Amino acid sequence: MRVREPGARRGLTLAAAAERRPPKVREDESAQASQTLGLSLTADKSRVSGTAVPALCPVPPRLLDLAAAAAYLGLSPWTVRDLEGAGTLRRVRVPLPNGAELRKLLFDREDLDRLVEAWKEPLVGGPRPT
Repeated sequence: MRVREPGARRGLTLAAAAERRPPKVREDESAQASQTLGLSLTADKSRVSGTAVPALCPVPPRLLDLAAAAAYLGLSPWTVRDLEGAGTLRRVRVPLPNGAELRKLLFDREDLDRLVEAWKEPLVGGPRPT
């Protein structure tokens, strides 16, 4: 009795089957490709009309969740929790219609910037910032 390979009965080898299959595209690559295409189309339109059109200008969020605030400060989320618990960093409480509040920890980007400014060491021999 002759033993056949699994793909041999249909006349396809594994290599031939792999060549027929389109390559997998990750979601982030396809999103980046479509964004790049959109940028090039917008840039072409602005050259034709002679006016400057911002291709893509996302508005950065003012409120950051725990993970984003930790990444923004370069700290761990637990350190940010400790800063909030000690009263060094204020959280933003979002009221809900039923009288409760959002349980998500949110922090204002401006408060994070002020905290970084307060943590900076003074310049040696220079005036201390106020």
